[in-house]
Amino acid sequence: MSATPKPSALGSALGFFALTAVLIGIAWWWLGSPVELPALPGAVGEKLYCVSYAPFRGRQDPLVAGTRVEPWQIEEDIAFLAKYTGCVRTYSVDDGAESVLASARRHGLKVMHGVWVSSDPEKTRRQVETSIALAKAYPDVISAMVVGNEVLLRGEMSANELASIIRNIKAQVAVPVTYADVWEFWLRYPDLQNVVDFVTIHILPYWEDFPIPAERAAAHVAAIRAKVAAAMPGKDIVIGEFGWPSGGRMREGARPSPSNQARAVIATLALARRDKFRLNVIEAFDQPWKRALEGAVGGYWGIFDRAAKGPKFPLAGGTVSDHPYWAAQALAGVIVAALAFAGALVAGRNNKHTPMLWARITVLTLLPAILVGWTLETVVIESFSVGSWLRSIAFAAVAAVAPIVCAVACGAERQPPGFAALLRRAGERRDALDWLLGGTLIALMLLAIEAALGLVFDPRYRDIPFAPLTAATIPFLIVIVSVPWASGVRGRAEALAAAVLAASAAYIVFNESFANWQAVWFCAASLALAVALAFTRTSAQDAPSSE
Repeated sequence: MSATPKPSALGSALGFFALTAVLIGIAWWWLGSPVELPALPGAVGEKLYCVSYAPFRGRQDPLVAGTRVEPWQIEEDIAFLAKYTGCVRTYSVDDGAESVLASARRHGLKVMHGVWVSSDPEKTRRQVETSIALAKAYPDVISAMVVGNEVLLRGEMSANELASIIRNIKAQVAVPVTYADVWEFWLRYPDLQNVVDFVTIHILPYWEDFPIPAERAAAHVAAIRAKVAAAMPGKDIVIGEFGWPSGGRMREGARPSPSNQARAVIATLALARRDKFRLNVIEAFDQPWKRALEGAVGGYWGIFDRAAKGPKFPLAGGTVSDHPYWAAQALAGVIVAALAFAGALVAGRNNKHTPMLWARITVLTLLPAILVGWTLETVVIESFSVGSWLRSIAFAAVAAVAPIVCAVACGAERQPPGFAALLRRAGERRDALDWLLGGTLIALMLLAIEAALGLVFDPRYRDIPFAPLTAATIPFLIVIVSVPWASGVRGRAEALAAAVLAASAAYIVFNESFANWQAVWFCAASLALAVALAFTRTSAQDAPSSE
């Protein structure tokens, strides 16, 4: 028999590969297509009221002792922000607060100066004393003092203790004083309105107990503001934090993305201008260090891009893409598809090639190749610690390798070996393809179970790896159900893993709701993997003894 593919087989393979490559390109062109944005009325020449500002960049982390932001870095940021806003809100006197005030004075910005109070009496005392001194030194810059940020939400201080600190500061400064917390806590402690000059509420639709989709964010802000105003008649209500993340996991129907961030922010800013209330946007720049506290989504609330030297989206109207690097992502998928077709062609050189085989390779490869590009995009977004980097890279590797090795298995008409068959010393000798197939499937199973159990027991800040799980699962499912099996028995490990994945998927859908399509997709892929594992066979001689 010929050791090289016949010309007819090569032509058929090239034809189906060309179709696959074109479909990958079309899919990514559609995913990356710019989204039309509404224009913010008065955006040209009219500055934002205020934006939250934290000066940290890259690996700078205020939670790490010794972190110090240099004055030149703050000066760069304030000079940039002065083009777009008339005010910045800060949260603490640490990490260069005086530099912020000095730069703000040079560039004509006002500052809502934050005083970080907490359960640590000494740190609170230092924050209060330093802030009083700064208020006296910068009366032309500090427009208000925000004494405490969500300290009641965190449970670090009682309302009476907070009120005492606010009264102490008010007695010593000439600027308005307020407290900032999520809106529910103002309704829980309404008497605090009597000790502040105005009420500062946080409304973050994404983080609500019942998350609000981006298209309803502005209406939600209007409703909540009206609710608080009704409970506190005659009191000035300022929105101290409103924003939307551009990256991270969905919460029910609330999906972080560049286009959703743009829609939510523009619509709410337009509402604030129409109804003439003050609104502070959180936040100026992405803060990668927050991912350790809030998951990937915590690092992507910034509305400005330092590298691009402008807003992430055009306030005056225009377009934004949710996948701006779609062409490179499409290329990555085409490369994976090319390797899969080439592998199937070489592995099956001694077998009969039919159009049905290449149609199967197309189905096996197409969606996984598209999702490989999506997976590569999420690696950077979701990785912020050693553990998360290892998990993301491992998932990406499995997602890229699975279509290739499974295409080779289809060409060679081979099934993945059962786990017991692969790992037991006794039994038949295993070749490289067996080790690649079995090893990749084991790695996929372990990664899937870790992700599923994380979404069951600790879901709030867990990312949902629907793309890599699907990219790796589909090829194995197709191989397992389409390539004839030799005789064998079901593996115990595979059956147990399938049961865990199926049970986890049922709970995750219930917990995340059907509004969260990322979670639903992840659960569907988990069930598909459970089916693949349930059908995996181990030869009788390699199966563990029941004795």
